[in-house]
Amino acid sequence: MKYLLKILKYSAVTLIFLIGVLTFSGVILYMSADRSLPEVSIPEFMPEPKDSSGVLLFGKSSLERGVGDLWNLRLKGSPEERGLAFGQLCKELMYEQERAFVNQIKILVPNERYLSFLKYLTIIYNRNIQENIEEEFRKEIYATSLGSSDEFNYIGEPYDRQLNYHAAHDLGHAMQEYMLVGCSSFAGWASASEDSTLVIGRNFDFWVGDDFARNKLVTIMEPDRGYKFVSVGWAGMSGVLSGMNEKGLTITMNAAKSSPPIRSKTPISIIAREILQYASNISEAYEIASKREAFVSESLLIGSAEENRAAIIEKTPKGTRLYNTKEDVIISTNHFLSKEFNSDPDNKEAIDAIEGSHSKYRYIRLEELISSKRPLSPEKSADILRDQNGISGESLGLTNEMSINQYISHHAVVFKPVERIMWISTAPWQLGVMVKYDLNDLFDIEGADGKRQYRDIDADSVQIKYVFPKVQKFREMSKMILSKSVERVEVTDDIRSNYIDLNPHFFQTYLNLGDNFFSAGNYKEANEMYIRSLEMKIPSKDIERGIKHKLDKIKRNE
Repeated sequence: MKYLLKILKYSAVTLIFLIGVLTFSGVILYMSADRSLPEVSIPEFMPEPKDSSGVLLFGKSSLERGVGDLWNLRLKGSPEERGLAFGQLCKELMYEQERAFVNQIKILVPNERYLSFLKYLTIIYNRNIQENIEEEFRKEIYATSLGSSDEFNYIGEPYDRQLNYHAAHDLGHAMQEYMLVGCSSFAGWASASEDSTLVIGRNFDFWVGDDFARNKLVTIMEPDRGYKFVSVGWAGMSGVLSGMNEKGLTITMNAAKSSPPIRSKTPISIIAREILQYASNISEAYEIASKREAFVSESLLIGSAEENRAAIIEKTPKGTRLYNTKEDVIISTNHFLSKEFNSDPDNKEAIDAIEGSHSKYRYIRLEELISSKRPLSPEKSADILRDQNGISGESLGLTNEMSINQYISHHAVVFKPVERIMWISTAPWQLGVMVKYDLNDLFDIEGADGKRQYRDIDADSVQIKYVFPKVQKFREMSKMILSKSVERVEVTDDIRSNYIDLNPHFFQTYLNLGDNFFSAGNYKEANEMYIRSLEMKIPSKDIERGIKHKLDKIKRNE
């Protein structure tokens, strides 16, 4: 007994010592975090934006409502001028955006005390983020943060929050294994294009709740240094997700499989911003990407009007590769394509994960659709981005990650770089009217070829009328069924029947029902639902293994 007490005593002392070391280390790391503010000239008394016939004005910049859920933000001047205008013009939009983001975080982390604790963990993790972001962009982000609400200061100070939100995009890629990120993009030129000039299509499938995508910001940027550009994102985002500059260089990003990062580096959207602002062709884009260290792995599809082709920059925490093709089509989903990547033994786990993945499946479907629709036009490209079927037209069920159109797209864009024209989607998802933005007109580009025959791309009225209501109803019922499962309450036969009728070809329909029956102790019905789920098209081996594991649990409970 004395021996046991001695062991417990030493164990307790050891545990207390370890806790002390970890606490001390945490304090040291927190205190060593770079929380300095950029040196910027800020007015002593911040002027209010002025309303001029529905257009908000602040200095040389402006904000006005566009078509549908689009807002047009024109920013001009130095980093401080652009940032101040961004924050003051978009103050309300930034508040709505941050509230939507925080509300989604609260669903995952409902305890506000723990949220406050996460503030300190985030500061420790991102303690060196400032040294990985160029001073120009830090100044712009800081000036923008002056328009942030104090309501969320329990998460962090405004500038810290804005920096960390740029990093959160990358961390979401790594931590969620892309459950919320399944982007698809492609480009065609020469014989693959109806007029031989480059055409590019992309879906940005990044979902953090419907409210987060309620307002889309089209930034028309005229910086004091570098090239003018247009990009699509949200209020508070200084980084770039999709965009084209006055030289006809375009950039879009697709996540690739990555391990959770162990320390902060340059957010990928900031790397994309630097490329869009300072590169005019593929080699210049590659040179910029090579200079920066990334948080996570990402494919950057670069379109070039100068070269009338596209290429993919494969960016990882370890390095940068340029993927070119001899064909007149290039496709990017969520896996790397270069020989260097696929021949590296260190990438075996990622390469194995590609086979049977939703990324490889979407890649094959894009090949199929592009082949059937050649030569590509902006309208045909939009049709591809809206396609919800599987290979050879098979049914995947609505919202399946294997679909090109998963009904979660924050935005979709079609580019014609040589003509300097881009089309940006309006709600819902990529189904609404795609609005034309002509950079020749926006920036008074000299020597424009005068091609003005293009117009807005029509909405997909059929899907909006028949599919959109089904997707909305299915998601509402999914939340209700998951809530019932938490309460261990079995759904009624009518609910089950109506739920299946809404989305009969989707594996998740039966998986959700199976989980409900299992939680209520109805193992027979749960078993049937899990088996039916396995009969559908499943987007990953991990999900398939998870369902089989649940079937094994039922057998053990019988």
